[in-house]
Amino acid sequence: MIPTPCVMLLIDADNVSSDVIEQAVQRTMAEHGAIHVRRAYCNAETALKQQALFKRLSVRPMVNLSAGKNSTDIALAVDAMDLAVAERPDIVVLVSSDSDFAPLVIRLREKGCRVCGIGQQGKTGDETVAVYDSFIDLQHHQSDRPAAAEPAAKRAPRAPRRAKAPAPPVARMPVLPEDVLRILDAVPELGAGGKIELNHAAERLRGAKLLGKSASSPKLFKKYPELFALTPEKTPNKVQYVGPLPS
Repeated sequence: MIPTPCVMLLIDADNVSSDVIEQAVQRTMAEHGAIHVRRAYCNAETALKQQALFKRLSVRPMVNLSAGKNSTDIALAVDAMDLAVAERPDIVVLVSSDSDFAPLVIRLREKGCRVCGIGQQGKTGDETVAVYDSFIDLQHHQSDRPAAAEPAAKRAPRAPRRAKAPAPPVARMPVLPEDVLRILDAVPELGAGGKIELNHAAERLRGAKLLGKSASSPKLFKKYPELFALTPEKTPNKVQYVGPLPS
């Protein structure tokens, strides 16, 4: 009987969406038959937001409280090397679209591991794919997101005088742009509808690699004026999400 290989699944949860995480666990189980180590590396906000998902998938959240750039990536890399020595896995599956893990992939391979990568479609560069023994991109599904707007459409007949006015979430934006979904994932406080300090939002966006070091966060938000409101108008220092919430 061929022994089952020891499989280690390490997830950069700040880099990929929740449905990609779920697909990655299911695909790894289907391909290798077992996952002996399941860990997701993320900040405190992501851990709180995804706690139900992590519990359902038996994934252990590794919460990173440091605020520095790439601090979550570094925590994953350090833990990966410790586990490679202690557990001696045959296969390491890294779930991330980040090219910064190339040195880690090479070092794990030197330790005798086969390193497979799983990324999110649309976020992974060619230079990331090339370094792994195998790599697949999983699609971030959005088909269920417009469902939140359906009750508004069903309520329309109850108010005939408003029947001619289109419901904004349905008419303007059936599906939120991918960039907007990433912003909401990176700054979950925006989804609560409150006004967020621009400096705080910019720090989160840079941590999620959605904003360059010297790039302007107001410029990013102004790309979607119907979804983000900047205040005050002349010299904005706060941002508020005013669009439909993703389901």
